[in-house]
Amino acid sequence: MLIFVILIILSFVVYFYNKTKQFRTRTVLPIRKKWYSARASMALGSFVTFFGINQLFVFQSILTYIISSVFIILGLALIYYNFKASKHYHVFLEEEADLNP
Repeated sequence: MLIFVILIILSFVVYFYNKTKQFRTRTVLPIRKKWYSARASMALGSFVTFFGINQLFVFQSILTYIISSVFIILGLALIYYNFKASKHYHVFLEEEADLNP
């Protein structure tokens, strides 16, 4: 399915963007680095999830269903955990920016 290929590429681009922002952020701002890391991990989780869903449509075998279900579960767990972490760090971003001009 073409839509899943587009979503896979888009999630990889978002992952690469956030990882680049994480590495380029000054070391004085540790919360911002953690926030970018959580966002990048969310994008990586969506990449793994969309890849697992795409494989369900490409190959039709029992082994594919098992491996794809592992990818989907792992990707959704990454998205969930890092969404909560991103929300947690987002609260402190403004405070950190005020403390470090």
